[in-house]
Amino acid sequence: MAPALKFYLGAVPPFRLDLTVWALRRRAENHLDRWDGNCYRRLLVTAGRPRLVRVIQARGPEQPALEVEVQGPDLSDREALAIRAVLSRVLGLELDLSPFYRLAASDLALGPLANRFRGLKPPRFPTVFEALVNAITCQQVSLDFGIRLINRLAEAFGPPLEAAGETFRAFPGPEDLLGHHEAELRALGFSRQKARAVLELAGAVAGGFDLEGLADADNGTAAARLCRLRGVGRWTAEYVLLRGLGRLEVFPGDDAGARNSLRRWLGLGQTLDYARTKALVGRWDPYGGLVYFHLLLGRLERRGLVAGGYNPVGAA
Repeated sequence: MAPALKFYLGAVPPFRLDLTVWALRRRAENHLDRWDGNCYRRLLVTAGRPRLVRVIQARGPEQPALEVEVQGPDLSDREALAIRAVLSRVLGLELDLSPFYRLAASDLALGPLANRFRGLKPPRFPTVFEALVNAITCQQVSLDFGIRLINRLAEAFGPPLEAAGETFRAFPGPEDLLGHHEAELRALGFSRQKARAVLELAGAVAGGFDLEGLADADNGTAAARLCRLRGVGRWTAEYVLLRGLGRLEVFPGDDAGARNSLRRWLGLGQTLDYARTKALVGRWDPYGGLVYFHLLLGRLERRGLVAGGYNPVGAA
């Protein structure tokens, strides 16, 4: 399928596509957010139709430019604008992190970490619904297993598109899950409670529960509304505040992996609880969530998936 549209997007510098995409995808096994070392690919649904989006960093971190191709016939101007908006949200293109870098420059711990992953932008899921389903799915299981479940959910219910000899799947929206049963999700590996929570969430959103409208609420109000949904507790709500609503001050304090990374990074011997974690992260307010993403990249770097350090071209 030939590209239907090609355009360029800018970003507030510094920006590195590779670091940002890895903070979004979290694991190499992620089939939705694909990265081959140079190109980010994702199937997005606009106006009810799946579109394959390809993004390459054409200029380096300090003067960033992204080359975007959108594949699919009969692409309307409205769809093109919607894709631009989604990419800006997902990749944090318009965020100015200058205050964060100034804060890091005066902090002996944070400074080296911020410099190592300079150009990371805090990513967000395309929708709050996707963020919440990811959070519910990954509760109390390893991230590796949670990502496998998300892949299976997309393969079973996500809108498909054939392109370049491959089948791509978009993340299923609420309408894609309506009418399905718990047994179908359980067959994918979901627990009974998680299957029920995901399907009830899809029904609630289809019935008028405005997840995107939480953007207008403060953190406490948004978290309280989320916690009224089945399967949503403190960790899930904070995860959605950060990864779905872009609240950079939120460090999910119940995240065991993040807490352990924080403890090791600061050279602390004792195990951290929620209260101690929040107290420690408070020194970097309002950028606790950005510290969370930097610590995630540190873990990915130790796995050999991410290359830290300044990258003059930004795409390799």
